[in-house]
Amino acid sequence: MGIVRILVALVVISVVIIFHEFGHFLLARVNGVEVVEFSLGMGPRILSHQGKKTRYSLKLLPIGGACQMKGEDENNDEEGTFNSKGVWQRISIVFAGPLFNFILAFLFAVIIIGSIGVDKCYVTSVTDDVAEQVSLEVGDEIIAFNGHSIGVGRELYLYESLDGISKEPFTITYVRDGKEYEVTINPVEDQRYYLGIKYAATAADAEPEPAELTDIIDGSAAEKAGLKVGDIITAVNGASISSGNELSTYLSEHPLDGSEVKVTYERKGKEYTISLTPNYSSLYDYGFNYNTYYREKVGVGGTLKYSALELRYWIRATGKSLLYMVRGKASSEDIGGPVRVVSEMSNVMEESYTTDGFFYAFLNMLNWAILLSANLGVMNLLPIPALDGGRLLFLLIEAIRGKKLPPEKEGVIHLIGFILLMILMAFIFFNDIKNVFF
Repeated sequence: MGIVRILVALVVISVVIIFHEFGHFLLARVNGVEVVEFSLGMGPRILSHQGKKTRYSLKLLPIGGACQMKGEDENNDEEGTFNSKGVWQRISIVFAGPLFNFILAFLFAVIIIGSIGVDKCYVTSVTDDVAEQVSLEVGDEIIAFNGHSIGVGRELYLYESLDGISKEPFTITYVRDGKEYEVTINPVEDQRYYLGIKYAATAADAEPEPAELTDIIDGSAAEKAGLKVGDIITAVNGASISSGNELSTYLSEHPLDGSEVKVTYERKGKEYTISLTPNYSSLYDYGFNYNTYYREKVGVGGTLKYSALELRYWIRATGKSLLYMVRGKASSEDIGGPVRVVSEMSNVMEESYTTDGFFYAFLNMLNWAILLSANLGVMNLLPIPALDGGRLLFLLIEAIRGKKLPPEKEGVIHLIGFILLMILMAFIFFNDIKNVFF
């Protein structure tokens, strides 16, 4: 079964890569550019078929793919070559890869949302502190946060988890009975003992979710004890915990007082027990909880609308995660490559298949495909040499200047970028091995 899960994960990754390269392939053909080879993977060929004009290949290393066009990296302006076409034709060919990734993510989102609905950002509870400030009620739908539109509950959680909650007032826009309201709220300050964890919880009428850690507060007892995002809390001081709601109830009925707490958690199928001494500090909270799990059906028009918003969510998540890493806030344990992706997908597939059956395992794989496709689209648009974004940058400069840059200089820059990219991939590969197997 383990081999089957790994193969399914590799198929999902392959579909995302092939669709990206098919975007290049299709626009190359439309613009009259000859495609020499269309391949999945890197390294020596395992399988190969020579078509009328194009060789189709499967290569040894299951990373990446290629749509090799005639004269693409040469100073060759012969008919049918990439460089013989106008600058906007070449831009359309290069841009088509990331664009097709976004199209694929949208199509998969349509399947998921059409099947099980969308997780709108409904308010699920409001503290007395916030109720005294503004007229916010359970059931209100939040559609904007500090000027940023919110399509799904996970989108608001993205801002909370990556940006944190400061003491500064924030503004939300919500809908009630078809009318929009905008209010400014002062975050709720809470001074007490903390473990320093955030975890998945659901609305009272939704299916309970395991108490999976979604965030670890910097400098907290949880971080010092070695807890990680993705760990699942299964017991506290010997009391069994089966869901985030149960953990919330337990901590509410047994407030932390600075005494040592024994926490049992599950990581990669193994169970561990550790002791934590809570920290006493001030933390800020929105003062309300909101939905990130419960889904509702939205009809055909709503499905198309929220599928576009789902795509936007994943593009935003990728962009904000990149900024998070650039600012030095991510550790090596937060960075994952192909090996870790396959491992995580395999684990999710096993858990969802065991718990909910084949259909939900299938939907979880589609959700992974959306994540990967949106990530690949965004990453390839970064202005980095050897990536589509780097090529687009040179082409846009050419469009502005009205003439091509020296091809030999551009080639050297892309070669250096490719070498650096391979070094980065090697680092990510060994980082994956460390995180997955050790």
